[in-house]
Amino acid sequence: MAKAEIDINNLPYADGDFYGFEQLLTDKERNRLAEVREFLNKEIKPIAVDCWNRGEFPHEIIPKIAEMDLMSPVRRQGYSNVFAGMVHAEFTRADASLATFMGVHDGLFTGSIEALASKEQQEEWLPDIYALKKIGAFGLTEPLGGSDVAGGTRTTATREGDNWILNGAKRWIGNATFSDWVVIYARDVADNQVKAFLVDTKLPGYKATKIENKISLRTVQNADIVLDNVVVPDSFKLAGGNSFRDTNKVLKVTRLAVAWQAVGLQMAAFDVARRYAVEREQFGRPLASFQLVQDQLVKILGNTVSSTGMMVRLAQLEDAGQAKDEQSALAKAFTTARMRESVAMGRSLLGGNGIVTDYEMAKIFADAEAVYSYEGTYEINTLVTGRAITGVSAIV
Repeated sequence: MAKAEIDINNLPYADGDFYGFEQLLTDKERNRLAEVREFLNKEIKPIAVDCWNRGEFPHEIIPKIAEMDLMSPVRRQGYSNVFAGMVHAEFTRADASLATFMGVHDGLFTGSIEALASKEQQEEWLPDIYALKKIGAFGLTEPLGGSDVAGGTRTTATREGDNWILNGAKRWIGNATFSDWVVIYARDVADNQVKAFLVDTKLPGYKATKIENKISLRTVQNADIVLDNVVVPDSFKLAGGNSFRDTNKVLKVTRLAVAWQAVGLQMAAFDVARRYAVEREQFGRPLASFQLVQDQLVKILGNTVSSTGMMVRLAQLEDAGQAKDEQSALAKAFTTARMRESVAMGRSLLGGNGIVTDYEMAKIFADAEAVYSYEGTYEINTLVTGRAITGVSAIV
């Protein structure tokens, strides 16, 4: 007797939304999310592994993303933070590298302009940014400053008449090899405060060099930036970017986006692992028929559901204007830790096929390492949360 074929796409919970979180969205948001998902499945997923293997960015996809009109869904388009988070998770589910491109341009870069630029600056700059006619990058991290960059920014800004002179270096700056603009955070030598500047990447003295030999997010064009007496007009200093406290207004929101990425990578790991378990046969039976395999799948699902639940609630708090820095820190720490467990189980479930990108899981596994580290390491976010619940700082 022929064995019955299982259609993975028609199984219960085929979308992986085990607790029906999407039901919290409005009809308009659910329809829009479906459009985004269709776009990702058609345009992003088919090219994601190849771009990752080659370490090259698919520039031809930018006009297609622009046509989708996805920039600034909350501030500009009036969608909820829950919807925006789910969209970012779906982008990551399709490809963590393209999600990171979006997170840098639409989150860190655009978020800096929206939060710190004057109304006049926003009116001049944002139309081209939203239309992806100007691609942005975010320059905060430095070669010798990561977690301690708040008090240890070495890049300097010196006021000379109507200009600022920037000197220093930045590292791990996504999009920087091809961006038109980059927001640079530099320490004002006059008052020792961190200020924000919109820098044209064509200015003399600006140089961006691609970081090679990465094992994670290989499609993302991270760069080392050198600023050698770069002259920036005072009109390109972000009016509201005058201290690191101002910078943190941007990071608080983008930390949520990275936590949503952790959700998306777990969704991706679940998708690949479940399909493999159903379709792969060993000992004359589908892998899914073995108890230990089902146990791994359910653990991945449980991690994904718990991470999604935390993020949905935090997004609701953000919509209500009640979210706090320490809540974002806990979310980033918790979801990325669960993500690490999930992708490791997924990779293990695929056995030897889990270490080649042909089956996608190896790419998911590797990309998780970058998500675990950026926007505040697990340890730093844990200490931020610990300080909030004890009143005692363990950060030196």
